[in-house]
Amino acid sequence: MGQLKEQQLKQLNEHRYSCTSTSLMDPMMQRWWVWLVSKCPMWLAPNLITITGLLINIVTSLILIYYSPDAKEEVPWWTCFLCALGLFTYQSLDAIDGKQARRTGNSSPLGELFDHGCDSLSTVFVSLSVCCAVQLGTHANWMFFQCMMAVTLFYCAHWQTYVSGTLRFGFIDVTEAQFGVMAILMVSSVFGSSFWSSKVPSTALTLKCVPIICGTIAGSVAMYHNFQIILIERGAGRNGSTVAGTSVLSPIVPLFSILAPSLIIAWRSPDGIYQHNPTLYLLTFGMVAARVTNRLVVAHMTKSEMEYIDSSLMGPVILFLNQCLNCPISEHVLLWIVCAYVVYDLIKYCYEVCQEICVHLRIHLFTIVPKPQPSETTEKNGSSAKYNTRSTTIGKVN
Repeated sequence: MGQLKEQQLKQLNEHRYSCTSTSLMDPMMQRWWVWLVSKCPMWLAPNLITITGLLINIVTSLILIYYSPDAKEEVPWWTCFLCALGLFTYQSLDAIDGKQARRTGNSSPLGELFDHGCDSLSTVFVSLSVCCAVQLGTHANWMFFQCMMAVTLFYCAHWQTYVSGTLRFGFIDVTEAQFGVMAILMVSSVFGSSFWSSKVPSTALTLKCVPIICGTIAGSVAMYHNFQIILIERGAGRNGSTVAGTSVLSPIVPLFSILAPSLIIAWRSPDGIYQHNPTLYLLTFGMVAARVTNRLVVAHMTKSEMEYIDSSLMGPVILFLNQCLNCPISEHVLLWIVCAYVVYDLIKYCYEVCQEICVHLRIHLFTIVPKPQPSETTEKNGSSAKYNTRSTTIGKVN
């Protein structure tokens, strides 16, 4: 038994990428992205571009997190600068892989899935790195809220896509959010991460509350628009259902099975598992969220029902059962074990799905045979057929 059923693979052939965007900054970045992709050799596979950007993003984020694992300590200035550079690199490479796919004649559903899978991981590491850069660990509850809101927004963006069949980006969306994060990282690099602990003049608030408030407002607006589509507009399926013909509310179950355990386990932990290991705890649940979101993307692309049971949820279940049994295993040790398991489970799932699609479509993941397209007029005009758009943090499509 593979990860994908035969019927899912057949329906994958019928999938067509659909996206709309009113992003403020995407049109301004087009000239840079078009120039950058023109410098890529024709033999360079689009997915190789995507994974390279992701690895750079993850490594630079982990370096920053290493110096402040509790998100409370001052970090070296260069770690913030390196993280900002890594995010810009990821953004740029994430924006050109779809262009490279069209340029070489290698567009495929695999590219869309691979891109969104990488974006789901980037969301987790970017949210953790910015928390460390502003020492948000001193406000542990806000740090929890910000990181879980980021993965929830990413999930809901694909939830509305599963309902409407079209991925939609607003006026202030992922590109704008990424530049906001880069600005925060650069401020921390120049003035130090302790800068954010300074008081806002004439108030009792610290400066770190400013990006929290801005992020919460932007996230609330994005969430409102997503649920407006999910609950008010008719779905793309039969009788207003999802593209798979299921209830538009069905994806709430997997989301709830991530958010509820993350709150309960942190709240009832006798050892303060979250307070003592905030970045590790949020990374663990972020990986679970990435796994479940990838399954939602697959369900959308294959027009199939999303199953509620997921193997990655075994991690939170083990943590919860350990608490119910009065913690016979140290929670801190068990958290490391669970984190390793969910990371392995996510990588295994992504690898198997990609391999199955490669076999089905008779293509390779990281190598291509260039087939230059006769025209790239759409790309040069920055058309709304945006293979180079991203969700929070969504990417383009091959």
